[in-house]
Amino acid sequence: MEFFDFHHHKKYIRDGIYNLDIEQIPPDFPYSIGIHPQDIDIINIEKQLSWLKNMMLENCFAIGECGLDSLVPIDQKIQEEVFLKQIKIANEVNKPIIVHCVRKFYEVISFRKKSQQPMIIHGFNKKQQIATDLITHNFYLSFGKAVLYNLSLQNILKNTPLNKIFLETDNEDFKIEELYGKVSEIKGISLDDLNEQILENLHTIRNG
Repeated sequence: MEFFDFHHHKKYIRDGIYNLDIEQIPPDFPYSIGIHPQDIDIINIEKQLSWLKNMMLENCFAIGECGLDSLVPIDQKIQEEVFLKQIKIANEVNKPIIVHCVRKFYEVISFRKKSQQPMIIHGFNKKQQIATDLITHNFYLSFGKAVLYNLSLQNILKNTPLNKIFLETDNEDFKIEELYGKVSEIKGISLDDLNEQILENLHTIRNG
């Protein structure tokens, strides 16, 4: 069985969404493209946005990673401006948004009303209250390797509706089937049913 890896950085994985780094050439399989907060070039923001628009080719599945990060040295206001511009691009091209967020969840939630497209928090690993607030505002949550060992996160995933979940390896070195196995156990459903639900979620965010 093939398992969909919602967000990864490995070119050898074709059944998933490859995260295209800035200035990379798009691959011939599904990818996402965005300006990560840490990659914002203050002097060349318009050039970066132009690159993003020009590289949205046939296999572009989503915009991202993009979002807000309190740990990078880029000014918060600039991060918000670049995030908003990418949300507007996503609205124009009808593509979901893969969101990178570090310690700025309530600021990210405030941007939800600006987006006409589904927004997915990648690598979610925070507290139940944040998860609840995100789900309430119609975000999807993509879970990664931490689910394999973090009991608190396992409990959060147990409480997250199946139709709001994705699974990813990000840039961690492990097999996505391990994660699917653990989540099917946590959710008390078969691997087939979990896989089918993830594919249905993909269809929903892509086609509405």
